[in-house]
Amino acid sequence: MRTVGAALAALSFVGVAALAGCSGEGSGDGVSQNAPTTSSPSASPSPSPTSGWNPKPGSVAAVGDSITRGFDACSALADCPEVSWATGSDSLVRSLAVRLLGPAKAVDRSWNHAVSGARMAQLPEQMALAAKERPELVTVMMGANDACRDSVRLMTPVADFRASFEASMRQLRAGAPKAQVYVSSVPDLKRLWSTGRLDEGAKQIWSLGICRSMLAEADDLGPAAVARRDAVQERVVAYNGVLRDVCAKDRHCRYDGGAVFGFRFTGAQLSPWDWFHPSRDGQARLAEIAYRNITAAEPPA
Repeated sequence: MRTVGAALAALSFVGVAALAGCSGEGSGDGVSQNAPTTSSPSASPSPSPTSGWNPKPGSVAAVGDSITRGFDACSALADCPEVSWATGSDSLVRSLAVRLLGPAKAVDRSWNHAVSGARMAQLPEQMALAAKERPELVTVMMGANDACRDSVRLMTPVADFRASFEASMRQLRAGAPKAQVYVSSVPDLKRLWSTGRLDEGAKQIWSLGICRSMLAEADDLGPAAVARRDAVQERVVAYNGVLRDVCAKDRHCRYDGGAVFGFRFTGAQLSPWDWFHPSRDGQARLAEIAYRNITAAEPPA
């Protein structure tokens, strides 16, 4: 059973601006559902098979935002990196690092440089930190906060998003020229809205200011609200196109083919404190997707 009353009390006490979930200037990332409602970036031609890709890297560094920090997965308004899909130690999640390295080695051979609330403009700094670890694999999950803003007008322009991601890749290559990079697509925020709007508890929590560009006035189906949500969806699809295209230019980079954008998260796989970030179970699903794509002989189609 969802703890809606406790969630509302916690969010109200701390203040909506503190929530790393698309409120105000900073934050928020969401999870999506499996078959996208609009054309997915994965529908575009996929890059050629990754040359010399190592499916069993010996170390993992993670960069990104609150999803990779496990925000709101263990308690309200708090990071919980032990359940991170990328580097966490939780036995129920079985993070990517644990699946690749085993529990013991994952402790010493994985690093989490993600920051809750981060947008693509902050990724170059995270990449510089990751490069210092000399990892064999770097995971990237970034972009939901660029779309989750107080208004459509405040979303990161696609050109700026591209420039920041290209700068991030250059920053990594300056310090770790041979590190493999796995890039996750931005989640489908519109499908999150279409699923959560059927639950009164979710709408109560969203009304506190989570990802207003997509989730504000969740029951409003008027032309302006529809156009606003469509604009956010189009921007997310464009961001994923940037991630795919920039990654395809790097011989050591593999994009997930739109797998996270297209995944159908259920209510049980969302945080009971914000109905937005992945729960432990949701984090486990992200780990499964990443492990499958990284260990595959061919990149995702």
